[in-house]
Amino acid sequence: MSGFVFKQFKVEHDHCAMKVSTDGILLGAWANLSGAKSLLDIGTGTGLLALMCKQRSNELDITAVEIDESAYTQALKNVANSPWPTISITHQTIQRFSSEVKFDVVISNPPYFNHSLKGDNAARNAARHTDGLSFEELINAFKRLSHSRARFSLILPSVEGALFIELAIQNGLYLNTHCQVKATPNKDISRSLMTFSYVKSDIESSILCIRNLDNTYTADYIALCKAFYLKM
Repeated sequence: MSGFVFKQFKVEHDHCAMKVSTDGILLGAWANLSGAKSLLDIGTGTGLLALMCKQRSNELDITAVEIDESAYTQALKNVANSPWPTISITHQTIQRFSSEVKFDVVISNPPYFNHSLKGDNAARNAARHTDGLSFEELINAFKRLSHSRARFSLILPSVEGALFIELAIQNGLYLNTHCQVKATPNKDISRSLMTFSYVKSDIESSILCIRNLDNTYTADYIALCKAFYLKM
């Protein structure tokens, strides 16, 4: 069976450089959507984040932007075949994307490899390496396309996450929520789920383990993702 089947929708990813991943599922389930009416997904890939957020909040007006033509075409099909065909997918770089709407929430599972060795797959390189979308450009896109009460949620490996936090602060944003993710209790922190805004607050910090030592999903991970996984 091709693709990834969730409880309410299916994501085909055979034409996408970056496949459905735990990172994407984590962010789609975790991002704070409270009170939001409009959402922008930067670099939607398969459309996973847009679909997850629409399932969580059917009233959301969602726009997703994707630079890669094959991924864009596949995201269009995934959305068309979902219960929410009104999700808008745009084939455009975020640097050139413009909108009359100032978004309430911006989310992204962005490229994060910087100055590292690249493989032969051009689409996968673009999806994984920051050459086409630097962290600074990502922050600038959020600032340009959001309003003063907006939130920006993303996921990055922990090292890159620390760099992003520093850069965000330099650009007038504040870290409000920080969930550090580890695969199992005895593993190091591997990912950072982060929410930024223009408003300074005490940082809400937490740690999430995905699996127990016996390789079963933890109660916290099940609570976060059970609305999506078919067998959870």
